[in-house]
Parts: sequence; C-alpha cells; structure tokens
Amino acid sequence: MRARTTIAGSAVALFGALGVTAGLGLPGGAAGSTAPVAVALAPVAAVAPARPAAPAVVPATAARTATPAVATAHVTTTGHTTATTTASDLPCGLTDGACVSISRKRAWLVRDGRVVLSAPITTGRPGERTSPGTFHVTWKDADHRSSEFDDAPMPWSVFFDGGIAFHTGSLSRQSAGCVHLSDSAARTFFRTLHVGDTVIVQR
Repeated sequence: MRARTTIAGSAVALFGALGVTAGLGLPGGAAGSTAPVAVALAPVAAVAPARPAAPAVVPATAARTATPAVATAHVTTTGHTTATTTASDLPCGLTDGACVSISRKRAWLVRDGRVVLSAPITTGRPGERTSPGTFHVTWKDADHRSSEFDDAPMPWSVFFDGGIAFHTGSLSRQSAGCVHLSDSAARTFFRTLHVGDTVIVQR
C-alpha cells in the first residue's frame, strides 16, 4: 500500500507542476501564462526534426525521360534541312531557269537557287535527238498544235530551241525532239518559266 501511495503522490505532484507551469488553476494567471507555454512547447517541436524531402529524385527522373524527345526533334529537324535540294546539287549548276539531263531522264525547275520541281521526262528518239546546249525561252503557247505533225496537240508548250519545247507528252515513248512532261509538270513549267529564262540541256 505504501508503494501505491508513493506512485499516486508522484503523479499528483507531476500534474500539479504542469498546472503551475502552464498557469492552470491560478486565478488571474492567464496573462502571465503565455510565455511559459511557448517555452515549454518549443523543445517539443525541436525533438522531432523534419524528415529530408524525397522529391529530389523526381527532377532526375524527369530529365532522363525528357532527353529522348529533344534528340528526336533534333534528328527530325536535321533530316528535314538536309533533304532540301539547291541548285548547286544539279548537273546544270544554274540558279534560275530549267535544267534537263537526257541520260538521267529528268528535268528541274529552279528559282532563286532552290529547286521548285523535279520531274521525269522523255526526249528525242534516234534521228531526232534533243540537242544539248544552253538556250533561252523564246515563246509559250498553252494550247499549241504542231504544224509539222498533223496538228498534233502540244499542251503547255514552252519553246526554247526553234521548234523544240517542253510540253505534255508520253513518258513511255520518245519524242521527235521535244521534252515530254506529265500534264501537271508541264503546267508548272509553263507557269514558272518566262520568255528569256535560261534552259540548259545536258546529255
């Protein structure tokens, strides 16, 4: 019984001490109790230090996932700019006009050093070969008909060497000397080339 009394007494003493420290049960002690309470609580807050924040791992993960997207965009952009064709890549080496390669069966339209159209062609058959050389556009006729070949249609004709012209024609058989183009390509040549423009024909 004495041991239990001692423990109970210690508990009463402890609560009493807390009551005095906090200003509890003291008449008129509310005004003076604010400072002791703050002092008593401050150590309690300091006992449990804040844990280190884990979000520091997130930026590193985000950086790793963002890198491939940047690289892909760079590759796409580089691929795009590399694919651009300029007049310096052409066999004729001109910056404005039309270039024709008989052996490659292709013609190019060039404006301000840039290729605006590359198109397949057919040229003259044996005995009526398309002549290589440097020429200039002399005249144009959107609905031309040949006086030499029984009024045969030659749509979108652009003449550059006497009776030789770019015009719509067959891409599966050779011509009588003209440069045959598909109808859509012939239209573009007709609209783009002007009288006086240079036409270079190479073998």
